[in-house]
Amino acid sequence: MRKTLRRLGVLMTAVLLVAGVSTPARAEVLHPRQDWLRASTSGLFLHWGMRTSPGYTSCSAWEAAVTGGGWSAQYWVDEAKKLHAQYLVLASFHSRLGYARAWPSAVPGSCSTKRDFLGELIEAASAEGLKVINYMTDDPQWHDEGGHEWLDSAAYSKYKGKSVNLQERPGFGQFSYDNFVEVMARYPKLAGFWIDNDNAYWEQNGLYERIRRDRPDMVLSNNNEDTAIMDTISNEQKTGMTPNYDYPQAVYTAAPRLIEACFKLPSSGAWWYSGSNSAVDYKLTLGRLITNAGSDVKALMAETAMVNGKFPSNQAAFNNFTNTYLGDVWESIGGTYGGGYLNGGLKPGFWNDGAHGVTTVSKTNPQNHYVHVLTKPSGSTLKVRDNGYKVSRVTNLRTGAAVSWSQAGGTITLSGISNWDQYDTVFKVETAGREGIIPASSYTMSASAAGSGHPASHAADGNYQTYWDATGAGTVSLRFDLGAAKKVSYVALNQREDSTTYPSSNSARVKNYNVYTSSDGSNWTNVKSGSLANHRGVQFIDLPANTTARHIRVEKTSTQGKAQLRIDEAWLGSAYPGAGVPTPESRYEAENGTLTQGVVESNHAGFSGTGFVNYDNVSGSAVEFTVRAETAGPRQVTLRFANGTTVNRPLDISVNGQLAVDEQAFAGTGAWTTWQPVTVTLNLEAGDNTVRAAATTANGGPNLDYLEI
Repeated sequence: MRKTLRRLGVLMTAVLLVAGVSTPARAEVLHPRQDWLRASTSGLFLHWGMRTSPGYTSCSAWEAAVTGGGWSAQYWVDEAKKLHAQYLVLASFHSRLGYARAWPSAVPGSCSTKRDFLGELIEAASAEGLKVINYMTDDPQWHDEGGHEWLDSAAYSKYKGKSVNLQERPGFGQFSYDNFVEVMARYPKLAGFWIDNDNAYWEQNGLYERIRRDRPDMVLSNNNEDTAIMDTISNEQKTGMTPNYDYPQAVYTAAPRLIEACFKLPSSGAWWYSGSNSAVDYKLTLGRLITNAGSDVKALMAETAMVNGKFPSNQAAFNNFTNTYLGDVWESIGGTYGGGYLNGGLKPGFWNDGAHGVTTVSKTNPQNHYVHVLTKPSGSTLKVRDNGYKVSRVTNLRTGAAVSWSQAGGTITLSGISNWDQYDTVFKVETAGREGIIPASSYTMSASAAGSGHPASHAADGNYQTYWDATGAGTVSLRFDLGAAKKVSYVALNQREDSTTYPSSNSARVKNYNVYTSSDGSNWTNVKSGSLANHRGVQFIDLPANTTARHIRVEKTSTQGKAQLRIDEAWLGSAYPGAGVPTPESRYEAENGTLTQGVVESNHAGFSGTGFVNYDNVSGSAVEFTVRAETAGPRQVTLRFANGTTVNRPLDISVNGQLAVDEQAFAGTGAWTTWQPVTVTLNLEAGDNTVRAAATTANGGPNLDYLEI
């Protein structure tokens, strides 16, 4: 699939080279000029102009205050790097900031500095490998805010040799057009323009075509308006979602469209410095950043720079914290795709027991997946849908500690988790590829209805530039013809992400459904009916065990809000992956140990390997392991167990015949199917060691699953 996207990008480039830039300009969802932004995770948004507190009506007075206060472009670049941002957006030509231009301009009409602040920022950022985008507004409505006229129509009219009213949109559009031309000609390293909405003058006079002609390397980002020619659509400060940090719930544009979300740090107050030092909500802000990364949405974080460019202490403190906090888990955020959407990955969103988060997939090694738990479950267990990936190892990315897990029925269960990070617990899930996915090339797709140019086959072509449009039909079905009877365990649906989940009235996701099977395509049997949650990411419909059929028909009978259902991709699973659990070199299964008064059983689910050891109810019953250490010294050793009683069943743990831990507690876990870890420190010799876990009471020991170093 990623190869398909790359091929499309190359093809578009070739068409452009042969045909030149078309007129009028058209949308190019994928283009090489976007590569650096697609590879980015976030940007730093800077609203900084003449009305930055304490506010100035004289451009020269503002410039003197900036310079006298010690403004430094390098400071902004350094702060952006602390946030792990890859670009900066400078908003000085902003309607609420006095339309100040932070560069020397030959175009009169609003404040322009003599010092080239924009140029200095571009050079400082470029030296550090960061990009700079310049903000431009289309809107003159705030021309006299605060009782001062910020726009000089007379000066601009004299410059143009005709009367132009900058207080009206056509005149302001002409003035801003000239600023676009001046800036893109003067700053060859400028990466693009961040444009606040649109202006009819620009469209009527070919502004975008001129930018594409003069600076084909520049990206164009549009705020809150999905203008076709723009590379990016930016969604501004969405609120009201549950959980509140899950900003992409309200994003209304579907990838692979390049999508950006801009939000304020702090979350309240003006976008620019107003003289206050408001608090930064760490959980909200980090949650927004990480859910955006997990949804392939670029996070544009706005900080309120003071006149001298420095940030208020609360924001500066957040930057310092983020520098280390994100650095510890950056491999799970930078250089990843959002999981559960376009590029495979584990299922994101709402998990068990109140847990919520996103998943990401490494771009360099798509077998490495990351689970970001932003809201922890009420207990010590996390369950995540595996999406066909066979798991081989799970670790806590921050600590490196192995995490107990099992995999069955399409779900990975992580257990025995006692320490949850307050903002983002990250689990690294290493996999051995996908299992049980029926190849799309082996079946034919059809549908009861399809919009023009969006047939059912687009739901199985591996290309997210295309999709099946189910139209507005109240009841509509998608059919899979497998050519011959095959076992089918589940149906997976990746619904198009231009249907918001908040507000729910805008959601076109499937609500109620039926699944039918048939051997001949004429006579159908209803094998499953139900409802899907109004959630983003891939959704699964598990079929009854041993379902075998040639034809599978998935019928939508209602949607969550709007009727306009669209499916990016749909697929079938013939079996669930990894019916067991891993046996890494450092894991020693209890059932493979030497038993003294105990028995191997497999009647309680959730165990690792082929079973577990049930100690006899006598003192002295034991399991003995032979474990190997490369070097001598202390090791953290975990014993995974279950105790379905309310009585502690302690074990003496000895190493090479010497007691190492006296009566280690193994308390009740609530059920024999609830497995938990106990970790102890044992001093091991280089080479083979004998580790013995022996019961010390008449109740015997707990059920013992494995020992892991």
